Amino acid sequence: MDLSTDPDFFALLTGSHRRLVGVPLAPEGADAAWLYADAPFAVLAHDGGADPRFVYANRAAQAAFGYAREEIVGLPSRLSAEAPDRAERQRLLDAVARDGFVTGYAGIRVRKDGRRFALNGGTVWQLIDEEGRIQGQAATFPLPAPV
Repeated sequence: MDLSTDPDFFALLTGSHRRLVGVPLAPEGADAAWLYADAPFAVLAHDGGADPRFVYANRAAQAAFGYAREEIVGLPSRLSAEAPDRAERQRLLDAVARDGFVTGYAGIRVRKDGRRFALNGGTVWQLIDEEGRIQGQAATFPLPAPV
């Protein structure tokens, strides 16, 4: 399923962010198409499986990681970090599961072509629907600088 402009998924992303983090993810009047195509920051989301897979990556996130939408959606999210950095990434995700969100996150991530980039000022939060069910986790971060 293509969630890139799905209004229900947009509501899950933005509603969870607003409820947990306390600030809007997108400006007033923005919609799913804006968040996917025009947002000047990266947004990714993965499902809640044992080995979570990306279900959403806006164009800014696709550019940061060097993948087309068809390549990144379905990719295990652990592959966004190099093997030595995966334990640190898992600690972050565990903290988000425990606390609901983490802000100010920084780390090194890896592009499809193997180049690394610094992720700074990120926010990671639980995707929780209106009924209180956890649907996965999402992250947003400013566009990265090369390392």
